[in-house]
Amino acid sequence: MNARPALGFLGIGAMGEPMVRSLLKAEFPVTIAAYRRREAVERLTAEGAKEAADPAAVAAASDIVITMVPDAPQVEDVLFGERGAAKGLKAGSVVIDMSTISPIASARFAERLAASKVDFVDAPVSGGPARAATGTLTIMVGAAPATFERVEPVLKAMGTPTLLGGVGMGETVKLVNQVIIASVMIANMEALNFAKQAGADLDAVRKVIATATGSNYLLDQWLPKTWFAGTFQGGFAMDLLRKDVAAALDAARATKYAMPLTALAYQLYTAQSAEGDGALDYSAIAKAYERIAGD
Repeated sequence: MNARPALGFLGIGAMGEPMVRSLLKAEFPVTIAAYRRREAVERLTAEGAKEAADPAAVAAASDIVITMVPDAPQVEDVLFGERGAAKGLKAGSVVIDMSTISPIASARFAERLAASKVDFVDAPVSGGPARAATGTLTIMVGAAPATFERVEPVLKAMGTPTLLGGVGMGETVKLVNQVIIASVMIANMEALNFAKQAGADLDAVRKVIATATGSNYLLDQWLPKTWFAGTFQGGFAMDLLRKDVAAALDAARATKYAMPLTALAYQLYTAQSAEGDGALDYSAIAKAYERIAGD
């Protein structure tokens, strides 16, 4: 084994590409494969990554395989599909799934891999492409302590990892974050459009609330780059948030825990997505309140 473990990375998208770049900067050997698009693979191989034909070949060349794909079906495909990573994984290797999926799915994947003596870590992230590019992601980890110790240097190359418990707990805490931001964004939009209807200066409102008990990260940092700036491009896609909220509701349903506010938020985002806004930043929920106000 190399002084640094050989890494495989599957899912070279908007998040995966800068994450691989951080790993290369930290001098980890990284093998990648095209999943949907080749452009990012070509950029990364020009910067030192190695390319393999498929996930199975990536796994065969790696001690630790990282996945970063949209949802549980894609994780299952990239791990257990026809040429999935499971066909190339060696006993004693580790899979780190950094996607945001249901903790129920994480536990299922961990169980399947354990049958081949492969350890599993769920390590979803927060921070978006901007913080992925700077290697400063918040990384929420579910793993056995010994496995976390083994992968911690790899995760530190991409951000700040925190072990929160066993497998599934990383996903659980990430979904806590998503539940909060889903409802806080709606609260911001409902309140700000109330202020707008009353004729208030929204910039003044934002600055005052920033010093009051209603202050929140989305109002202070996110909305000035989206709604206040007159754009919903970039950011975090509404349909991705809907996917995360659905995963939280699914996990809560399994424990018979009711989340009525989260369920309402899911319905509001779903209605706005049906208007054709699913690919826009989730602050586009503002459009629903603008319709109510007749703007």
